[in-house]
Amino acid sequence: MAEILGLGVTHYPGLMAPDDQMAAILEKTLASAQVPAEMKSPERWPPRMREEYLANRDLSVTREHRRRCLDAFRKVRAALDAFAPDFVLIWGDDQYENFRDDGIPPFCIFALDEIESRPFQRRSFWKPGNIWNEPNETPFRSRGHAVAGSFLAAELLRAGFDISYAYKMRYEHGLPHAFINALLLLDCDRKGFSYPVVPFHVNCYGSSVIAKRGTAAHLDGLNLGQIDPPSPSPARCFDIGAATARILDASPWRVALLASSSWSHAFLSQNNHCLFPNVDADRARFEELRDGTFGLWRNLTTAQVEGAGQHEFLNWVCLAGAMSALGRRAEIVDYVETYILNSDKCFAIFPAGSA
Repeated sequence: MAEILGLGVTHYPGLMAPDDQMAAILEKTLASAQVPAEMKSPERWPPRMREEYLANRDLSVTREHRRRCLDAFRKVRAALDAFAPDFVLIWGDDQYENFRDDGIPPFCIFALDEIESRPFQRRSFWKPGNIWNEPNETPFRSRGHAVAGSFLAAELLRAGFDISYAYKMRYEHGLPHAFINALLLLDCDRKGFSYPVVPFHVNCYGSSVIAKRGTAAHLDGLNLGQIDPPSPSPARCFDIGAATARILDASPWRVALLASSSWSHAFLSQNNHCLFPNVDADRARFEELRDGTFGLWRNLTTAQVEGAGQHEFLNWVCLAGAMSALGRRAEIVDYVETYILNSDKCFAIFPAGSA
């Protein structure tokens, strides 16, 4: 029987950007003509957002946010190194990177031998520059595990899940950012990351993946009103996570299952005029994770998830299904709330053999 470790992290690009770029998403939102003019005044914001915004004039909020997140990444990395897996499976989303107008699968497993990525060439909200002062063209080579990827896809198909699979990545910069950012941040101290990786794509963005170009094209006034077909439901994500855990638990491999995403995103929180994340909804999910009742996530609806701007949370729902199937409980590493840095971020470890 295999041993399985569960992990949950963020892949927030701002953590790799210089201090003065960390709040770039909020700055873009405040400049958008799609946000009502009266909502651009701090006087109209929730008190905690206004306080955080004003306190960050000297970037102290930004620095503390980064410190907590990177400390959490170090703790997760220590657990990963102590476990020493044969490979790391990462549930991550694709934001108009590998999958575009010519095809959007609900799920896709990548059975790769290796891949070269150039993550600093991908730009969205952030200007060139990173906290490691590495050149924009720096390549990162990641090992894959083609045998495990192909095996898992085959077994999921046999179990009744219509999973897609691929032996090549089409994205011009290599691994989409949900995967490569997690690896870069798990290696924030630059000691190397040698574990093979099996990327497991989840179409988290669903109704927004083409319309919003996987991020915030709506803030630029593009494709307003366009709605794409939905993402796979939370129940389906939960179930495919559970099936993945059962299949790999019967395999010969030691496996780390990792969910890569922040929770609600400001630019997806339409009810908040895209200015701040849905802190209340995220806190409810955090309390369920902390209290061991995350099996309730299977009962969430797509409307609830999208309404809260929690699209990427589906990656964590896959992990929840896996850990529920194995009877695991989470050890919370940290839960970092914010109003001005786009998304609330959770870090958790589900130790191998815990119950």
